[in-house]
Amino acid sequence: MVFHRALPDLPGRPAGLLETFLPWLGLTVPALLGWALLRRSAPAAYAAALPAAAWLWLFGGFLLPGPDGPPDTADIVAVQHNVSDENPDPAGTARALTATGADLIALEELTPAALPAYAAALAPQYPYHAAVGTVGLWSRHPLADARPVDIRPAGLGEDWNRGLRATARTPRGEAAVYVAHLPSLRLGAHGFGSARRDESAVLLGRALAAEPLHRVILLGDLNGTVDDRGLAPVTARTTRPGRDFAFSWPAALPVARIDQVLTRSATVVRVRTLPATGSDHLPVAADIRF
Repeated sequence: MVFHRALPDLPGRPAGLLETFLPWLGLTVPALLGWALLRRSAPAAYAAALPAAAWLWLFGGFLLPGPDGPPDTADIVAVQHNVSDENPDPAGTARALTATGADLIALEELTPAALPAYAAALAPQYPYHAAVGTVGLWSRHPLADARPVDIRPAGLGEDWNRGLRATARTPRGEAAVYVAHLPSLRLGAHGFGSARRDESAVLLGRALAAEPLHRVILLGDLNGTVDDRGLAPVTARTTRPGRDFAFSWPAALPVARIDQVLTRSATVVRVRTLPATGSDHLPVAADIRF
């Protein structure tokens, strides 16, 4: 748990798979303690205390209660949601997201058929929006300089467009807002298939590095957790969010947060999941302080 970065990159990327579910390694602790009690072994109990201490050091703070409402110091509230291209109720999903009162709403897996329903439901409270391919951004504040961001891995067609960048002119100043949907992972006979996701992460990292605005907000389904080394080109240029598990996928039984709100020259002071919609992902909301 503590030294997972030291694990080698073996074929099939087992280290990346482990890092995706890193908090769940804590389940080994009660198993080890049970084995120690069964053996009536004091040394085994002491040995089990070591991974227990490691887990508490890494993730214990996630269990502490957070504030009940948005912090007074939050300058922006952002919502990130992969709405699913099979969502049976786009309008209902949009209304649920509108009810959060967020300043920014980023959506992925927008289909041409569903886009008008999202746009109509969001427009009254979010008059500014931009959409590229299957990703979109809605804002209470004016947007400028909206343009695509090329994060397409080699071998995919030109109709694959999952990156967007716009300048949000907020009352607290301008911020570059990125919306991204990295390629999905595949777990198969050859291991943890993340090559396209990792390639897309490199391209997104380059775009973030070249961004001239000081303040950056990245919203997206990155198909990976912040501990996954495959996302290092992105996480190395952003700040990790507040201490909370906020697992977002799959919606029926969330085991990992692959929907991310990351920042540069800003702080995500709290991140949380919202009630389920018609998607296989849970929406993620973040309070951001500039």
